[in-house]
Amino acid sequence: MNYFRTGLLLAAMTGLFLAVGYLLGGSGGMAIAFVIALAINAFSYWNSDKMVLRMYGAREATEGSHPNYHRMIRDLSASAGLPMPKVYVMDNPQPNAFATGRNPENAAVAATTGLLAQLNDREIAGVMAHELAHIKNRDTLIMTVTATIAGAVSMLANFAFIFGRGRDNPIGFIGTLAIMILAPLGAMLVQMAISRTREYAADRMGAQISGDPKALASALEKISKMAHSVENTPAERNPATAHMFIINPLSGKRMDKLFSTHPNTENRIAALLNMTPGHNLGHAVPAAPSTATPQAAHASEPGPWTKAGSRTTRQKGPWS
Repeated sequence: MNYFRTGLLLAAMTGLFLAVGYLLGGSGGMAIAFVIALAINAFSYWNSDKMVLRMYGAREATEGSHPNYHRMIRDLSASAGLPMPKVYVMDNPQPNAFATGRNPENAAVAATTGLLAQLNDREIAGVMAHELAHIKNRDTLIMTVTATIAGAVSMLANFAFIFGRGRDNPIGFIGTLAIMILAPLGAMLVQMAISRTREYAADRMGAQISGDPKALASALEKISKMAHSVENTPAERNPATAHMFIINPLSGKRMDKLFSTHPNTENRIAALLNMTPGHNLGHAVPAAPSTATPQAAHASEPGPWTKAGSRTTRQKGPWS
């Protein structure tokens, strides 16, 4: 159903582009705008991963520097049937994460130091499984195609006065002015709707990869609360990248509205708990006690990669 909705939204975006071109009556301008927008987005598609990682000051996490984190990604990737992505860490106190890359063979996942310090092992695994789901679903490709069409719509609207004033224009000056304002707005709304749809799909697949929907639900609850109080300075400077993160990193109220790139967190949690047999939505999502230190939180929760012989019993997951 999520793929069906994504297809409908992409079709709507394409239809909007064609409709704007028709109303303006500038087929030449439509072609020029599309070619320019395609070139811009093609450049972004091939280089956006490096640009975004550099933007957030991400540094590669090796097996030597972050053995548990690196091993976790390797195990989850094997469970998802994906090649091992490059693994990065961002020095940022806000717990969050994102995935990037044009395809599974050229992918990368990045987590903030806040995520690794403030969530327990099960929750971190749930978050990173969500990001691997984005890679497996090729959501970066979907969003690039969406951005290409949205960019073409916006550029065509900007060219309205150049190509839309001829006698072939059936809508006149007022109609052209309305197109200049409404077309980019419509494209932005469709783009955000596609982004929200892909988040639900990644939540579901991420829970299947990790085998622990409750842990991902708990992580979403924690990250959503902390994102209100812990500022993500690079994200605030580059709000266009907000849709990449598992939770909106920008300050402000999170609502499931048209201008939000992410679904309502409570709705996402409810959907994840629905995947758990015998779930009870009347109970709070399990989370580590707030008084525990990050080290204690990690020690108190048995992760699926807990070393044999430890005091906790290893939880069996798909990568056991």
